[in-house]
Amino acid sequence: MRDATQNPVLHAATGGAVARIAREGGHWRARLSMHDRGVQCLAADPRDRETLYAGTRGSGVWKSRDGGARWTRLAMSQPDVFSLAVSAADGALYAGCEPSHLFVSRNGGTTWRELDALRALPSAPDWSFPPRPWTSHVRWIAPCPHEAGRLLLGIELGGLMLSEDGGETWADHRPGAQRDVHCLAWHPSTPDRAYEAGGGGAAQSHDGGQTWSPADEGRDRDYCWGLAVHPDKPDTWFISVAPGPRAAHDPDRDAQAVIYRRRGGGPWQAVCDGLTSLPYAMTYGADRLFAGLGDGRILVSDDDGDRWQELDLAGDRLDRVQALVAV
Repeated sequence: MRDATQNPVLHAATGGAVARIAREGGHWRARLSMHDRGVQCLAADPRDRETLYAGTRGSGVWKSRDGGARWTRLAMSQPDVFSLAVSAADGALYAGCEPSHLFVSRNGGTTWRELDALRALPSAPDWSFPPRPWTSHVRWIAPCPHEAGRLLLGIELGGLMLSEDGGETWADHRPGAQRDVHCLAWHPSTPDRAYEAGGGGAAQSHDGGQTWSPADEGRDRDYCWGLAVHPDKPDTWFISVAPGPRAAHDPDRDAQAVIYRRRGGGPWQAVCDGLTSLPYAMTYGADRLFAGLGDGRILVSDDDGDRWQELDLAGDRLDRVQALVAV
């Protein structure tokens, strides 16, 4: 049996499939499932490491009860799902879609209800995703692990919204936050601390997401995407950054991407630079920081970003890492 203190199991969304990545016989091995399903996002149930959810472009939400070996499609009305989250506080499952609809299930995906107050926000008529300007999507959902009703939500492109009652009502875009939201996080053990990576920079909140302050000093580029927070140190966090969207997302371009680390409220420090592909996803697992890149590589650091190495993956080939969770 795997020693959970040493090597987590990683699950990655590749944009097409789901990859399960685990140590086997001294090597990391990737196994793909959900082939050609257009998998955009993943969520793991914090109460059960074998229960996973995958959001797809075209076929809604899928669920696995056995760590990603087998999947079952859940009945939900919207086919294009760009974000998923399971609340560590009460187990609620949230799904964000394109167009920007938000759904919740309180029974593991058996039934769903739309939280339609989101679409009634005053800013909603102005939401627009630049590559498809006629629409927008819920890019990120972050349920607070300390308080079940508190929920952060990011619209690409439209703003960072806050709910105090599980999505029944919403406060519109929060002061000081980036409107082009790419990633959101709460600190797992320090209440009221939240973090954002956005298209124009990074931001942080010390009051439970009510107000935000820019966190940009020390960087020479501002198109931020991936984000990870040290599980024990609320003032240590990481973001991945590129000069702009074209460099970040065009596979034929050099992304000129950098992973930055911020400590103690000081300026950002580049800890991994010269990356030709953008790290789309970062996550901590068993005290190790993993970064999944747009070209399918996965980097790992066991010293909080000072040194990095690439996982030598056997098994199935990963074309891309779009989302990454560690269990």
